[in-house]
Amino acid sequence: MNWYALYVQAGQEDLVQKMIHKFFDKTVVHAFVPKRKLKQRKQGKTYEVCQTMFPGYVLVQTLMTVQTYYDLKRVPRFYRLLNQFDNCKAKATANRSINSLEDALEVYSFSKIDEEEIALILELAGTDDIIDYSTLYVENKKVIVCDGPLKGKEAIIRKIDKHKKRARISLEFMGSEKWLDVGIEMLDIVE
Repeated sequence: MNWYALYVQAGQEDLVQKMIHKFFDKTVVHAFVPKRKLKQRKQGKTYEVCQTMFPGYVLVQTLMTVQTYYDLKRVPRFYRLLNQFDNCKAKATANRSINSLEDALEVYSFSKIDEEEIALILELAGTDDIIDYSTLYVENKKVIVCDGPLKGKEAIIRKIDKHKKRARISLEFMGSEKWLDVGIEMLDIVE
């Protein structure tokens, strides 16, 4: 089974995920909305918030068939499957006549999420689908992660904001680079 990205109404990702789990058996279609914990300051108070990693997208794992595609189309607030249109065969055959649903699926094939991309997202999100805080410190301009989902993944960290307690990370998603802020806890190192 492969992973696909559904483009849905922004802010309704959790509702679409619930509807997919209601309409489909989890062994046929598994929906996933990755989130991240962040600290936010409003009016002098610090709050912990949980934000969607990719607003407007629900990730699904399924064996995509014509029937599965049309069953997914019935889910409220679902717009379309994300397509990179990198399939040269689909581009070349797009001008021919379409005689069957199988031909249509071949021509308008939908892009699978690359296995390396989804593996990193799943690893970061863990079992509860939320990227939790990572504990880290900076020594000689080098970031060292002690604990949390970023441990061993220092290479994806692009920037540290100590004041906001966030790390900006770089992820590949559907062939393009996405920059995301994730929550961190900073350790003070006494030298």
